[in-house]
Amino acid sequence: MCGICGEIRFDGTAASPERIERMGRCLDRRGPDGAGQIVRGRVGFGHRRLKIIDLSEKAAQPMEDPELGLTIAFNGCIYNYPELRRELEGLGYRFFSTGDTEVILKAYHAWGRDCVKRFLGMFAFAIHERESGRVCLARDRFGIKPLYLSHDENRLLIASSLQAIVKGGGIDTSIDPVALHHYMTFHAVVPPPMTILKGVRKLPPATTRMVQPDGRFDDVVYWSPDFAPQPGDDRLSADDWRDKVLEMLRLAVARRMVADVPVGVLLSGGVDSSVIVGLLAEMGQAGLSTFSIGFEDANGEVGNEFEYSDLIAKHYGTNHHRIFVAGSELLENLPGAIRAMSEPMVSYDNIGFYLLSREVSKHIKVVQSGQGADEVFGGYHWYPPMAGSRDPVATYAEAFFDRSHDTLRTHLSPEWVGDTDHSLDFVRSHFARAGAEDPVNKALRLDTNVMLVDDPVKRVDNMTMAWGLEARVPFLDHELVELAARLPVSEKLKHGGKGVLKDAARLVIPHAVIDRTKGYFPVPQLKYLAGPTLDMVRDAFGSQRARERGLFQQGYLDTLLAEPASHITPLRGSELWQVALLELWLQENAL
Repeated sequence: MCGICGEIRFDGTAASPERIERMGRCLDRRGPDGAGQIVRGRVGFGHRRLKIIDLSEKAAQPMEDPELGLTIAFNGCIYNYPELRRELEGLGYRFFSTGDTEVILKAYHAWGRDCVKRFLGMFAFAIHERESGRVCLARDRFGIKPLYLSHDENRLLIASSLQAIVKGGGIDTSIDPVALHHYMTFHAVVPPPMTILKGVRKLPPATTRMVQPDGRFDDVVYWSPDFAPQPGDDRLSADDWRDKVLEMLRLAVARRMVADVPVGVLLSGGVDSSVIVGLLAEMGQAGLSTFSIGFEDANGEVGNEFEYSDLIAKHYGTNHHRIFVAGSELLENLPGAIRAMSEPMVSYDNIGFYLLSREVSKHIKVVQSGQGADEVFGGYHWYPPMAGSRDPVATYAEAFFDRSHDTLRTHLSPEWVGDTDHSLDFVRSHFARAGAEDPVNKALRLDTNVMLVDDPVKRVDNMTMAWGLEARVPFLDHELVELAARLPVSEKLKHGGKGVLKDAARLVIPHAVIDRTKGYFPVPQLKYLAGPTLDMVRDAFGSQRARERGLFQQGYLDTLLAEPASHITPLRGSELWQVALLELWLQENAL
């Protein structure tokens, strides 16, 4: 787990070591254990290292293999690298290190860009071929590891964060109106390749891009599961599905224990993180470190779920750390959390993960987390209404969108919103693709492939890596997701959602955690803005930068500021926090 950056020139000039170093300094917190740079003429890579596998300097990056003529900058972890190494050794390859980075190099030499199909893990990497001059970029199936880009006729910049790309200089930092439409409508999700800035794009997940020396490129999408049954699935009973899910989840959790340092768990007290703890206990993990966080209550909403995380920690005898954050500390750390966002992310979870990661990083370097289970197994409240819907696009939009296009016209200034409903068109196009016929599966596929990537997954990566902490997400093991995609919709929706996962969990963890009302990462102080936090928001909108930008109609802002608690989105978020977060993010990044 690290940070990568690089420059590839197409105009006959050399890559700039100074520019790569400037970009790399933006990534220091992603990789506090080491730094490196390799520049070979028109191609240069930079790297910031977090030592997790092969702690020696032999695994330092960027890594060069002179014998093969390949150089790599890699961020992530390949969980099956020992098995791949043995296979490659059988093909005659010799290794000088013991980690996963060199395995990627050899695998790329052996199998080309298709090597990614063999990888179990999370990754973003760039490989330079010395002889051909080509550069191959790749991102894992769920975009767990980020890869931002700025590509024009003269150069390509790549980096693990948007801010590092901007530091490369010469970037168009004006706001992309289509991305703004998605941010305001599609619950702050900006689908790839867009970002909120016109001059910065992102490589889509499950994609490899081959860049030629003259700047031409082609993309290959190497993974896209069908959300449909396979032959013979109709003969499987509910117990059969439960057992298959549990078996695959055991394997996914076990895979994510590969490390040369201890691995802990972020324990919210919900089913997802609790079952990870339970499975690790089954595997004989002793002295497992677990971590939970809570906030002050606000407006009658409880700000913690310690009752359930304590239950699991006590049941399994974990080395548990309970972290409580006072309201004053939350406000003090908000700017840091916002700066850690590669893109503006509206979820309250961000500050929770940011402060939790700060404390966890004082103890360990790697954790497993329960992100992804709701999208993969159907845990959200908008899935049941999709069942049997005659107009899936409208049903989904009504449940998930923060506002309609017509309403958006009354919120954004006229110059920022046109006649096209970009967000509804995007959902309509995605739902129309083959491979998911049931309306529920259409929603699950969209959420798994798009929303999950650019909301929960990005949130976890950004907030943990801000403190040099690696987070692993077993529910996004692609083989587990392929199994879940085959599940009958009824198995996903039963028991109020995530039915088959709950059935599997009953064989592992105490039932009290399973049968509880579904919770979220509660940070009520950001949902019901008041006091110093509201003052901070007022100051942001009153600034000269905000007035010059003119994104929002003043009447709309006045309404939100007058009664923040009265304007809650369909997904139970604060409208004021959504618009404020965008402005605060732009200001924190001097954009």
